[in-house]
Amino acid sequence: MKSIRKILIANRGEIAVRVMRTAREMGIKTVAVFSEADRNFPHVKYADEAVCIGPAASKESYLRGDKIIEVAKNLGVDAIHPGYGFLSENADFSRKVQEAGLIFIGPSPESIEVMGDKLSSKHTVAKYNIPMVPGTPDAITDRAAAKAKSAEIGYPVLIKASAGGGGKGMRVVENEAEFDEQMDRAVGEAISSFGNGACFIEKYITKPKHIEIQVMGDKHGNVVHLFERECSIQRRHQKVVEEAPSAVLTPEIREAMGKCAVDVAKACNYYGAGTVEFIVDEDLNFYFLEMNTRLQVEHPVTEMITGIDLVKEMIYVAEGRELSFKQEDLKINGHAIEVRVCAEDPANNFLPDVGLLQTYVRPQGNGVRVDDGIEEGMEIPIHYDPMIAKLIAYGKDRTEAIEKMLRAIDEFKITGVATTLPFCTFALQHEAFVSGKFDTRFVGLYFTPEVLQKQVSTTELEIAAVLAAEILKRKQNNSSAQSTPATTQTSQWRRNRVTLRS
Repeated sequence: MKSIRKILIANRGEIAVRVMRTAREMGIKTVAVFSEADRNFPHVKYADEAVCIGPAASKESYLRGDKIIEVAKNLGVDAIHPGYGFLSENADFSRKVQEAGLIFIGPSPESIEVMGDKLSSKHTVAKYNIPMVPGTPDAITDRAAAKAKSAEIGYPVLIKASAGGGGKGMRVVENEAEFDEQMDRAVGEAISSFGNGACFIEKYITKPKHIEIQVMGDKHGNVVHLFERECSIQRRHQKVVEEAPSAVLTPEIREAMGKCAVDVAKACNYYGAGTVEFIVDEDLNFYFLEMNTRLQVEHPVTEMITGIDLVKEMIYVAEGRELSFKQEDLKINGHAIEVRVCAEDPANNFLPDVGLLQTYVRPQGNGVRVDDGIEEGMEIPIHYDPMIAKLIAYGKDRTEAIEKMLRAIDEFKITGVATTLPFCTFALQHEAFVSGKFDTRFVGLYFTPEVLQKQVSTTELEIAAVLAAEILKRKQNNSSAQSTPATTQTSQWRRNRVTLRS
């Protein structure tokens, strides 16, 4: 077992800072790498050492695995943590890190390879009788046969790229007449995004929920699950709101999904943190989708309900230690919700919005956590993912978590760029979300730019009403509670907020 004394974080922004914080708590030194665009970013300042590795473009900086390994060796680094995105699921990079005599804080290259391809992952877990969505077992080579299979399982079907993710190379086919056109589009997008045009077919679940299970394994064969995360509020097949636990899973289904997730991890001899993703239909039947062989963006909600620092556990596992807990030690405590604060305009089809972060004031208070890697006055780069921060709220139950999140969103002050925060407020207050009866179609079913305008107008009316109450109060000599009923119904916090805005 080798103790890790210095870690290079091969990433940027909030996840780099997140890993560094845990490392600092453990007494481990950190090294940041950064592009020219990120020279003044917080992760560069937070690290013990920092090295510029290239221009702003990812392919010339954060995707330069050879350069990153060179920096690590020159600075006497023991291990590299890849975060998520960039090189985190690159088996070749993981292998080269090990060949350089360094520790890769993540799974083995072999696990990354087998789970990085959706078809090979399905073949690998087949012996464990994991539930699968009906579809083709292999990549499509014969379109006539593929059409016959689609007719057999019933339209609509989903054409999916075997490599990659994030909704790329994915097309819904409503009937046979559309098949060829949608197939061509899926293949073209898969080649463009992943350099691999292999696609397969699955039955399209018409009211799908996206639920994933966090797993953690060590190099001694121990694997546990840390319960589920509900990730069905999405735009462009990418998540915006996540929560743990799910509002709809029964204890029996949770246990069954957890066992399946553990079996998936065991099927590829997995160690480190990983996530097994499932699609769940309206009758709560669940089907294996894929495994993400890295730390997920939404990992904080799991940390909040379990009390486990997943990054710390990843470092322990990388050192060769056994997991510090067993399955029976894990319990769900309370409820956590995360919203992704992205520089996107919900009123303009969630298109990215770049510019100067003129105002950036984080919410605070009990049960509120902000993971970010940016500061007020900084320019949001156009070269990377538009996520500014992750806002997490924790409560004793789901209702309290929603209440805390809505308060935290209202406190989060960002100007200079449009963000997803207004949409998140809309989503968390919607009846479908509150009831738990929502699926991945939420945006398409319920959201239009007009609802945001209505939301703003309602807020303005509330502000006007509170201001009127304040003026009335000041004019009256008798300030008893009976004489100003409107004021007594408004908290001091809300009145102060209105005064500041006015």
